[in-house]
Amino acid sequence: MEIENEVVEEMERELEEMRGCYRSGRTREASWRKSQLKGLLQLLREREEEIFRALHQDLGKHPVEAYRDEIGSLIKSLNYALDGLKRWMSGKKVKLPRIALLTTAETVPEPLGLVLVISSWNFPIGISLEPLIGALAAGNAVVLKPSELAPECSSLLANAIPCYLDDKAVKVIQGGPGVGEQLLHQKWDKIFFTGSARIGRRVLAAAADHLTPVTLELGGKCPAVIDTLSSSFDRKVAAQRVLGGKFSFSAGQVCIGVDYVLVEKKFSSTLVETMKVVMKKMFGENPRESRSVARIVNKHHFLRLQNLLLDPTVKSSIVYGGLMDEDNLFIEPTILMDPPLQAAIMTDEIFGPLLPIVTLNKIEDSIEFINSRPKPLAIYVFTKDESLRRRVVSKTSSGSVVSNDAIIQYLADALPFGGVGESGMGRYHGKFSFDAFSHEKAVLRRSFLVDFWFRFPPWYDHKLQLFRSSYRYDYLGIVLTVLGLKRTSRVSKSSSRHLNEHAHHVL
Repeated sequence: MEIENEVVEEMERELEEMRGCYRSGRTREASWRKSQLKGLLQLLREREEEIFRALHQDLGKHPVEAYRDEIGSLIKSLNYALDGLKRWMSGKKVKLPRIALLTTAETVPEPLGLVLVISSWNFPIGISLEPLIGALAAGNAVVLKPSELAPECSSLLANAIPCYLDDKAVKVIQGGPGVGEQLLHQKWDKIFFTGSARIGRRVLAAAADHLTPVTLELGGKCPAVIDTLSSSFDRKVAAQRVLGGKFSFSAGQVCIGVDYVLVEKKFSSTLVETMKVVMKKMFGENPRESRSVARIVNKHHFLRLQNLLLDPTVKSSIVYGGLMDEDNLFIEPTILMDPPLQAAIMTDEIFGPLLPIVTLNKIEDSIEFINSRPKPLAIYVFTKDESLRRRVVSKTSSGSVVSNDAIIQYLADALPFGGVGESGMGRYHGKFSFDAFSHEKAVLRRSFLVDFWFRFPPWYDHKLQLFRSSYRYDYLGIVLTVLGLKRTSRVSKSSSRHLNEHAHHVL
């Protein structure tokens, strides 16, 4: 207990020093923000090989996958932030009505203060640094808590970040759930969490003690709706993009990956045969030896996925794959046809290389199917039917909708990334990351020269008429009332009597 108290005291001391650094104003300077973003760029370029090794050790990621999903995407985001930083930091003039004589207004973004970023293990570099980009661009002091389930990446970040960023304003704190709990009990100006809904609820509950604003990037079961495609070319493209969006991103351990497919029953066998051909082209006859499929993060998650498949009613629905290697934490990309809807594989987020296909009588029934479940982080719809695409957009609720592709919305800096309902709250990426860690302050300036005398007591019927005209921006009515050329609306007798009775009661 004594050692634990010492750790907490040391943590509180470090956080107070960081608050002092923030209060000094250093992090608000444009030069500081730019230097931190450039420092991250330098880290990614100089430590690329170390990052490749860490991602392979933690998740078995191939260097190409690692660069595509984490290093390259971060370099893109950093360049985007550096290009837009001056514009993002600038105040924006606000147009006021003409009645606001000699008055100007603007909104000015300001940093929130000391913020906490808790990242996940499935993209341990990307999900750690992507929100950090926004927090630094916005001028905050930041504590980053990487996931202990990706220990090599966590250690790499803890050792490398102080070499490239201001260690008085940016710190990496490693540790397990106990450290996470201690951090959550501190006072923050913002908490940004990526992870499961279960832990997200605990983060939200802890944040409530200090009324701390929170962004939660969670997940859910993201469906892919595949319409009946008559062209073999279209079928092949759809299958490739769905399977790539499922299996080539951290072996399906990704919050925006395709969780299951919805398809018309009459088209299902054609789709499956197309998928089998594409799977062999992507991963070969032996996916384990292809080095193109990452491994499961640890034994706990391996056993969780194994249990999903060991359900006899689920196991019998496997139409492709299903091989499991516990010693190497490898699960072969697996396709299932119509597993029971009440089975765990169809009620829980899968987060692994298992792809159920659910058949429907009509593809239009997909909208009702999706709406009967919690709101997903993303919906993918593959169709040439513009009417179906519009109905999916307008009649469902999700963090995003992508037509004829999967996951690419994550790379679009101009689009917000975030969930809705149980899939999360808040959004980030590009300028949305800057906004997530900023407060947009309203600033209004008036002259002493002009005033609206009727806005102060004592009250008369004449002033009520001026207010009626003012709030309607009826400038002619204001002029006519002031000149006495417009009949004044009187306060109703009942209102006057109520006011007189109240005054008499007070006296």
